[in-house]
Amino acid sequence: MQVVVLLLICLGNLMANPTQTPRPRMIFTDTDRDTFKRLSLHGNDAHIQLLLGQQDVVTAAGKTHLYFANFHNLQLSSKTPAFGSECSGSDPVSNCQYNITVIHKRKDDQLFMCGNNGGETTCCNMNMSEPSALCTPAEQFASIKQVHIKEGEPSVLIESSSGEELYVTHSGTEESVGIHKSGMNRVRPDNHRKEQKYVSLVVSNRTIDQQNKIFAFYNEKKTDPSMNSDMWLPFVSQVCMADRGGSKLYRQFEWTSQLQARLYCGDKSSRKHYSELVDVAALHADQWQDTRVYALFKNEWGTSAVCEYTVGDIERVFTKSEFKGYTEAIPDPRPGTCTGERAAMPAMRVVENHSEMEDTIQPRRAFISTHHYTHLCVDSLHNQTVLLLSLENGGVQKVLENDTQTFIIAEYHPFSHRAHVDNMILNPSTKKLYVSSRREIVQINLESCAKYGASCQECALASDPYCAWDGTHCSPATSDTHNMEEGNQHACSQSNAMLSREAGVKESVDPIMVPPGSKHDVDPIMVPPGSKHFLQCPISSLHAEYSWHHDSKTTPCNPEDHCLLLIHSMSSKDEGLYWCEWMEKGYIKTLAQYRLQLEPVLYDNWPCGPCSGATGPPMSVTLTSFCLIVAAVMLR
Repeated sequence: MQVVVLLLICLGNLMANPTQTPRPRMIFTDTDRDTFKRLSLHGNDAHIQLLLGQQDVVTAAGKTHLYFANFHNLQLSSKTPAFGSECSGSDPVSNCQYNITVIHKRKDDQLFMCGNNGGETTCCNMNMSEPSALCTPAEQFASIKQVHIKEGEPSVLIESSSGEELYVTHSGTEESVGIHKSGMNRVRPDNHRKEQKYVSLVVSNRTIDQQNKIFAFYNEKKTDPSMNSDMWLPFVSQVCMADRGGSKLYRQFEWTSQLQARLYCGDKSSRKHYSELVDVAALHADQWQDTRVYALFKNEWGTSAVCEYTVGDIERVFTKSEFKGYTEAIPDPRPGTCTGERAAMPAMRVVENHSEMEDTIQPRRAFISTHHYTHLCVDSLHNQTVLLLSLENGGVQKVLENDTQTFIIAEYHPFSHRAHVDNMILNPSTKKLYVSSRREIVQINLESCAKYGASCQECALASDPYCAWDGTHCSPATSDTHNMEEGNQHACSQSNAMLSREAGVKESVDPIMVPPGSKHDVDPIMVPPGSKHFLQCPISSLHAEYSWHHDSKTTPCNPEDHCLLLIHSMSSKDEGLYWCEWMEKGYIKTLAQYRLQLEPVLYDNWPCGPCSGATGPPMSVTLTSFCLIVAAVMLR
């Protein structure tokens, strides 16, 4: 057993990469009951779409089924929607097998869905409060029948007093690639013969409806990639929501306001750039131009970056940049301007032939990582921005992003089995994050704060905007607890600590020593002479420094090695008090104490110890149990 433990520790050292992105401060595993709630799905769905409901309820759309996950009482129910009355009886017609491709929650709490039965697309509305699975056809979207909607394509349902419209993308190389609008008006893309992969749609919320836009974020394949160039290029495209297409003679039912511009993401000083979009999330502001768009990118090496843009920066390029390849006078009104009126012929010709902008949209800042991230959600609270990023291995990182640095607060391991995150959605009002795999949906409580520690200093060191010290516990932050920064400092000063949440990220403070107790307070552990013995230090923060102390000797230990202290052969010089210390940004605390004492030798010939390879008395039950625990954890 001892050989197995030491071998696993060595493998951990070999796998550790000191040049990687700073590691998370704390790990939350699937055994943290206060952090995770999970519900198992029936079957093995390859594609799950998540939709927020009320409080702790989430709707998940599989390929043909709807799942209703109630995390308040941990119940899961399912329905197979019947797309029309002819599909709801006991003997449905043969073409009633629909794959769900679009799902949205309507303002009246009904579900809006679109499905494809292999021949045509049907959209319908389902009343979730009724036990019936009947989905009543949405007559205003009858024109969508011939539009083939693929699973996973971004879509937006717009409801207004004048009617409803659905915007949905089509990725690939076919003639229909681009943005499609159905409902009150039908508009489609022109045949541009480009290969595109759509990632996300972002809707503007201007006060003047005629000026509202849809921004589409996508990747476009280069037509002539060289050995030293990227295969995909990231773009953002705009269309006016009031665009009804051209005249009967020119561009009828085709976009007349669509423009596109390249996105740049990277660090020019280090010559790092990221060329393929992965995911997009927006933080809407009261002033639309201040809305922040966060885009997740990857490069050909599989590493990631998150770049921040503002809508004002994006619109500035669309309204001020030259048109690529266009040398004549720019028509007035400018092509791409949202006026509510049909565009003039000169503007439509510019859109048709020179719709790409000369200028590239530059980020405000970039978070560059050696991790491979797959999904992105963004939250804003107490004037701080938190990025929630899923990892390729199924984990989720909580990252604090500010002007000066990026701090990885925690990493969550939500699944009870090895899995990829298929989808991820944040409920900003309840501070719950929902992640799905093919087999389960998991609720992550972002306000799970108790694990950070039982003192004000430990709570502050976590630097988690979701948590604050309430005077007795590290608990979910409120407007009162967060805004009382001096109150937090005062609470920490009661324990001889002046450490605010901001200091936990940026500053060190005077050392705060939590001394070990007297050795008389620690029961002795009897260890046979000549035997090996391990001492374990409980690890919490991966940003802290840990060390073992015995007499006047200090031995640093590595938290990635479980901070083990090995006594190779117990003798009289190894007797005495041992304690493990945690030191982080000036805060020092004793985490564990042991007092070792030689066991009297009564016999000469002892069998080999269960965790040692040397002759000697058996190791203590504590050590045997420890070896089993470490091996079990490492071999999971």
